Amino acid sequence: MSVMIRKEIKSEVIIHATPKIVWEHLINFEKYKEWNPFILSIGGSLAKSAKMEVEIKPPNAKPMKFRPTIITVDEGKEIRWIGRLFIKGLFDGEHYFKLVKEGDTTRFIQGEIFSGILVPFMKTMIERNTLAGFQEMNLKLKKRVELSVCE
Repeated sequence: MSVMIRKEIKSEVIIHATPKIVWEHLINFEKYKEWNPFILSIGGSLAKSAKMEVEIKPPNAKPMKFRPTIITVDEGKEIRWIGRLFIKGLFDGEHYFKLVKEGDTTRFIQGEIFSGILVPFMKTMIERNTLAGFQEMNLKLKKRVELSVCE
């Protein structure tokens, strides 16, 4: 019997705009370099089973590139991908963005479920750097979307 080691982190923010407007900004990957301090670039097709090219830069860490596979695209509601370090079960990350309509606002949730035998050794990076990156990105997305609604 094998025991899978898991760790989930997430960050949420309320954005004063509809999920449709938040979604438009979230999937406009070409503009990420203008505002996103955490995800520097995303390339590839936003379609289930597609391979993406993602570059992230967590605070206090070097940029990292990886090629996750999209596992969910629910327009206006959710994007989910999975990335792996070398082989399944070593260090896997299932990243997600969720948009939840709450009245006239959107609850934007960004999170990741890490699993694999290296998770205990990556705990500090996950809990500090990666979570801080989520928080920074969420606040920048909120600011960008809310400014666009005011224009």
